[in-house]
Amino acid sequence: MSGGGRRGPESWSLRIVVTIQHPAHVHFYRHAIDELEAEGHEVYVFARENDLAVPLLEAFDISHEVLASQHRSLVGLGLTQAAYEVRLLRRARQIDPDVMTAIGGLAVSHVAPLVGARSVVFLDNEGVTSHRLVAPFADVIATPANFRDDLGENHVRYDSFQELAYLHPNRFDPDPSRLRDAGVDPAEPYFVCRFRTWDALHDVGARGLSTDGKREIVSRFRDAGSVYISSSDPLPPDLEPYRLPVPPAAVHDLLYYADGYAGDSGTMATEAALLGTPAVRIQSFATDPESDMSNFVVLEQEYGLLRSTAAEATAIAHVEELLADPSAKARWRTRRRRVMRAKRDGTAVLRSLLTDATLPRAREQPIAER
Repeated sequence: MSGGGRRGPESWSLRIVVTIQHPAHVHFYRHAIDELEAEGHEVYVFARENDLAVPLLEAFDISHEVLASQHRSLVGLGLTQAAYEVRLLRRARQIDPDVMTAIGGLAVSHVAPLVGARSVVFLDNEGVTSHRLVAPFADVIATPANFRDDLGENHVRYDSFQELAYLHPNRFDPDPSRLRDAGVDPAEPYFVCRFRTWDALHDVGARGLSTDGKREIVSRFRDAGSVYISSSDPLPPDLEPYRLPVPPAAVHDLLYYADGYAGDSGTMATEAALLGTPAVRIQSFATDPESDMSNFVVLEQEYGLLRSTAAEATAIAHVEELLADPSAKARWRTRRRRVMRAKRDGTAVLRSLLTDATLPRAREQPIAER
């Protein structure tokens, strides 16, 4: 039992299961969820506990169920994943979905075949071991067009970034009033930092900024304006006063009006870059453009919107260079417009992949050319 035809064309609708593991996943799916439900499709959202993902679901009034708690160790990660898959399978059997979808998609790719659903998995990070556990089972694996890895006959490429499902101009209109309501003046110079927790399945063996590195970057920014920190990792007492005051749903407004961004979150670095904010990304992944994730390489080398490095000293030098350049923000905005002219509305791509049951059998052309 799969595809959208089983309920008949006269009342064509789908039951769609969406799973959420990260705050960016909420943003990625939220516009599609609204539009699919408005068209009469039934959408069921399941989440794993997260420092920001569940609050974001609540802030956007997205009905959801939490199926697993956060993990605090590598052993806990495995146990949480197993419990999550079992609970997802139990609920999927009750729902009898047509389509199941996720970013990453480990649980969805395993559960969907057991309930006769079509699975649509989105990926944008190459070289991740868990992809080998997803690719053989997923009906559709969708990646940006520049994705280096070949994930087999079910691999569909689209001409966009995942973040353009919610940051494309069709989807995002910055609102300065939301910042003023939180005590942030968008007309005054300020900078944003994001420090993340390195506990995801694809993070094993990777690292971000040290505590001293965080202090150094905040110190440089503090000399030029206000500093706002978003952190899922505990902050030392001296950095805690900089924790951002805006609600999670307004973080992209904060990034848009910021004069610069630096941090060890790849997602937020990408978001800042696509919003036209000078961005510095510090991650151990960023050792070599030949092995780094292609979306970061494209943003840096093709569009000039990002600086990536694994070295904290180099990151601080990038921050100082941006602070010394009064025209940086204007140049980033011009570069952003070039990206938006070249790339598709990600939500339109997402909806097409979820609702077109012929896509797994029609891969002669990439989705961007259809």
